[in-house]
Formats: sequence, structure tokens, C-alpha cells
Amino acid sequence: MSLRHFLDISELSRADLRTIMDDAHTMKRARAAALGGVEPDLDQKLARLAGMTGPTPYADFSGRVLAMIFEKPSTRTRISFDVAMRHLGGETLLLNRDDLQLGRGESIEDTAQVMSRYVDVVMLRVLKHETLTTFAAAAKVPVINGLSDRSHPCQIIADLMTLEETIGGVVAGRSIAWVGDSNNVATSFVHAAARLDFELRIGAPPELGPSPELLKWAQREGAAIRVHDTARAAVENADCVVTDTWVSMGDENAEARIAALTPFRVDADLMAHAAPNAIFLHCLPAYRGQEVTGDVIDGPRSRVFDEAENRLHAQKAILAWCLRREADHQEAAA
Repeated sequence: MSLRHFLDISELSRADLRTIMDDAHTMKRARAAALGGVEPDLDQKLARLAGMTGPTPYADFSGRVLAMIFEKPSTRTRISFDVAMRHLGGETLLLNRDDLQLGRGESIEDTAQVMSRYVDVVMLRVLKHETLTTFAAAAKVPVINGLSDRSHPCQIIADLMTLEETIGGVVAGRSIAWVGDSNNVATSFVHAAARLDFELRIGAPPELGPSPELLKWAQREGAAIRVHDTARAAVENADCVVTDTWVSMGDENAEARIAALTPFRVDADLMAHAAPNAIFLHCLPAYRGQEVTGDVIDGPRSRVFDEAENRLHAQKAILAWCLRREADHQEAAA
């Protein structure tokens, strides 16, 4: 039986990504109903989205354990995965690299095989993508990419959820503008554009734009990717404007990066060129006055805290997608 790893959106089929998205909407609505419902407009939008593929049962993974390994600090990934697994009926185990023999030189492969004997699913937030892929190749349980230097697929599920619940429909045919450094989040947006048929416009300085290899992959996959060297060209009439912090852990030459990215700051003047009902997204943490001004991120078009909340529902859907095949297999074998 093949495992369902969640490592990159590029490795998912169109149908699997849509299933995860629909499940996330359904799980959000189920949670809201359990807590007494949400505002009528959002409830109606979630109902339409949740009804696209029929009702999805709220998963119950009691007795299952999620292990989380962190090489980088985290707020949203750590809390959302912990709470998500608890909502699904399971338990969690939080580990830093230095808590394990990994910190003393034990191989990634040996660690993966040992952990596979103890837990049901592993989420890793790593510095290097190869750590993740090496772990997954040796693991006997599903492995989830909580972030790597290459990609951040969990974030994109939450981002696209937020746009879909705002417009009350799927992202296909919509336009998303990414403004700033073409980082790991931007890479996952490229992967998603190829699977869900939205247009992605990247506004970045040439030296911080997407790699030629990524653009070649997007072309082969039929993704609608447009690369611009000005923020305004990318944002013009876009349905959603997204940015991220300019300097992340491990980035070098911070001063040069900030100088190159300053023309790509998202401010009210730039947002005025987006579509009239366009929303603003940022995966957080944000640095007001640097990549985005306070009047945008704290203004009426911002959905950053809805986006942060949706990390919880996205993680539930990802965990359910990874674990349901395991549960179905065990049930069939019983």
C-alpha cells in the first residue's frame, strides 16, 4: 500500500487537491455549527463550497498520534496542527530537533524508521527540503511538509480557502497577485495554479524572481503564470494580493534584499489598482511599514486573520487526507 505523503502540491493530482480544499471548507462549517454557527453570509458561502462534492464526515482519529518536528520556530503551524489533531480525536507529540538523537548525528533515515513504529503521521518544519524528502522516503507512515526552504503547501490551502470563502466559489478563473520575493510560499502558489486553474501574477525584482526551473515546470503543466518586474503590473485588476516578509530565517544580505524589495511594498496606492473587491493576504508574521503598510493589513480588505484561522481547518483536511487511506486499509484488512 502506498503512503499518502503531503510534501508538495506539485505531487498532488487535481482531484486530490480539490478534495482537500472541499474537506477544509466542510470541516470549517462543521466546527462553526458545533459552536453555534457563523454569520449568515459566510455560512451560505461555506455551504455552497462544502456542497461541491457532497458531505464529508468529520473524521475521528481517536488513538492516532501526530508527531511534529521543528527545526524552525513556529506560531501558526505549531498551534494549528496541534489543535487540528485534537479536533480529529487524536493526540500530538511536539519535538524539536535537539530533543532527538538527530541533534547528535543519528541519521534521518533511522529516525524516520524508528518514529514510524511509534506514531501514525509526522509533520516536519525544516530548514532544508532534502531533510523532508529523505525522511519521507524512509518513513512507513504519512509525512507532511509543515514548511521547507523550497515550499509551504499547507499555507496555500489556507490562502485559497480564504479567497474561496470570500468570493463564495472556486478559485478557477480568478487572478492572484504575488508581490515581493519569490520564496517558498510563492513556489507553492505556482504549484497550485497548475492544479486549480487560476492565474498567478508574480511581481518581483528580477534577482528575486522565480527560478527558471520552476517556470519551466509551470509551462509543462499548463499553469497560467505571469512574471512582472513591477508590483503595479502584477496587481492590476487582481482578485487577491498576497505578500510575505522580505527577510526570513537563513536569508543573507538583508539590507540588499530590503532595498530591492522596497518598490514592491503593498500600500493603499497599490491596492487601488487591484479589483474593487480584491482582498489582501499575508501568511504572517508581518512587519508593518516594510512589506505592507498598516492601513492595508489592518484595513477592510485584509483577511489575514481569517487566513490564519483557516490554517486550522486546512491542517485538519490534510491530516484526514493522509490518514483516511491508512484507516480504510486497516478496516479492509480487519
